[in-house]
Amino acid sequence: MPAFDADRDAVLDRARGSGVTRIMIPGIDLASSRRAVALAEAHPEIYAAVGVHPHEAETLGPTELNDLRALAAHPKARAIGEIGLDYYRDRSPREAQRQALAQQLDLAGELGLPVIVHNRDAFADVMAALAGWPGQRRGVLHSFSGDRAQLSEALAAGFYIGITGPITFPKAHELRAVAVAAPAARLLIETDAPYLTPAPRRGQRNEPAYVRRVAETLAEVRGENLAEVAAQTSANAAALFDWSS
Repeated sequence: MPAFDADRDAVLDRARGSGVTRIMIPGIDLASSRRAVALAEAHPEIYAAVGVHPHEAETLGPTELNDLRALAAHPKARAIGEIGLDYYRDRSPREAQRQALAQQLDLAGELGLPVIVHNRDAFADVMAALAGWPGQRRGVLHSFSGDRAQLSEALAAGFYIGITGPITFPKAHELRAVAVAAPAARLLIETDAPYLTPAPRRGQRNEPAYVRRVAETLAEVRGENLAEVAAQTSANAAALFDWSS
């Protein structure tokens, strides 16, 4: 989201120039979810997800949950997210994180929407929450950083795997192995803007145009051409987020 706030038109122009035709912007709290929906209203290539990130879990009360429900009714809102658990930074108490995740999974199930799931050092608890989710169990494990055993568990649960900038980092051997092992039909490419900028721009602000570098690296490690990877991951995103309507 911050990548759009400073120079929105230029960011979108660079994305189009890199071949990006659809952008999903997730919220991390109620205010950013509102901004995501507003951006989606203003630009045909943008869609929104609405949700409360685990760092903001303590802000999610009954009123905020109802406000998210209303935002999710917008025709360009196509997911609940970014939701999940973060035991690395622990900016919210873990019980509050788990409660917020459960509430938002229930909301996604109620509305028939997929989820965008954040996990950092909390894989077992994330998977336990997803296993107990009474919804359709559709979604993506955003910026997947697990090993091949965790990949198998995620795939068995029916989830897509989000590949971001770290696949381009020199020491990301396990992540590249995961990207090779994953079925093509279950891969998505993402930015996590303004973070996780791919090499050679690592350390700079990330933005949607740079997802092309993620796609190029994914194609290289899988032994496929860029056009194939772009077409497959685009089709995967369209299937998950219903971009046909």
